[in-house]
Amino acid sequence: MVVVFGLVAAVLYGSADFLGGAASRRARALSVLTVSAPAGAIIILAAALAFGGPARVAGLGWALAGGAAGGAGLIVFYTGLAAGPMSVVAPVSALVSTVLPVSVALVTGERPGLTVYLGGLACLAAIVLVSMEGGASRRPAAQPGAARLRSARPGAVRGVGYGVASGLAFGLFFLFLRYAGAAGVLWPAAVSRLSGMIIMVGAALWVGAPPAWRGTSQRVLAAAIASGLLDAGANAFYILATRAGMLGMAVVLTSLYPGVTVLLARVLLGERMRAVQRAGLCLAAIGVVLVTA
Repeated sequence: MVVVFGLVAAVLYGSADFLGGAASRRARALSVLTVSAPAGAIIILAAALAFGGPARVAGLGWALAGGAAGGAGLIVFYTGLAAGPMSVVAPVSALVSTVLPVSVALVTGERPGLTVYLGGLACLAAIVLVSMEGGASRRPAAQPGAARLRSARPGAVRGVGYGVASGLAFGLFFLFLRYAGAAGVLWPAAVSRLSGMIIMVGAALWVGAPPAWRGTSQRVLAAAIASGLLDAGANAFYILATRAGMLGMAVVLTSLYPGVTVLLARVLLGERMRAVQRAGLCLAAIGVVLVTA
C-alpha cells in the first residue's frame, strides 16, 4: 500500500501546486497562500475533529514542527523563483528535499532490495529532470559572452542557495511528518497545516501582501481554495504512505509530484514540455515499475 498512498500523495501535491501556480499568475503568491492555507487547515481540522479520534501530544509536536518547516520552505521557494533562475531553484530544491529524508532512512537501518535502489535512483533523477523549467534568460542580450557569464553567476549562485534552503525545509517537513504519523493520520495532518498556515499568513501580513479575495476573480479564489484542500489531503496520504512501508520509498514516490504539475500544465493549459521534462516523466515511470517490482 505504500506505493498506492505515495502515488496518491504525489498526484494531490502536484495538483495543488498546479492550481496554486495558476492562481499565482493572477495574484501575488503570498496573497494566494492567505486563502489556500486557511482553506486546507479548516477542512482537515474539521475532518480530524469528526474522525481523528484522540490526539497524542508527542506526535503532534512533530506535526507542529513539520508544518512550520513546510511553510517556511514554501516562502523561501517562492522567493527563490522570483530572485533566481527557475531552472536552478526548482531541481535543486526537489533533489535536496528527497535526499535528506531518504538518507535518514538509510542511516536508521532501512535496507530495500536492489530493484528498489535502482528505482529510487531513477525517480531521483526524474524529479530533477521534470523540475527543470524553461523561461526567458535574465541576462541582457547585448552583453558580450564573458560579461554575460559573469552576470549569470550571481543569479545561479542565489538560485542554488534558495534551492538548497527550501529543499532542506521541505525535507524536514517530510521527515517530521513521518514521525508525527505515530499520532494517527488526520490529527498530524491538521496540526501541520495549522502551523504552516500561521507561518505563511504571518509572512503575507509582514510584507503587506493583500488577501487574494481582494480584487481577484472567483476563478482565482476557487483555484486557491482547491489548492489548499488538495495539499491538506496530500499530507494525510503521505502520512499513510510512511506508515504502510519504508520511509525512503514513501518519500521518493511522493516527491514525483512535479511530474503531475507538468502534465496538468500540458493537458489543461497547452504548455509545451521540454525534452528534458519528457525524459524525466519516462524515467519516473521506469522508476515506479522498479520500486514496485
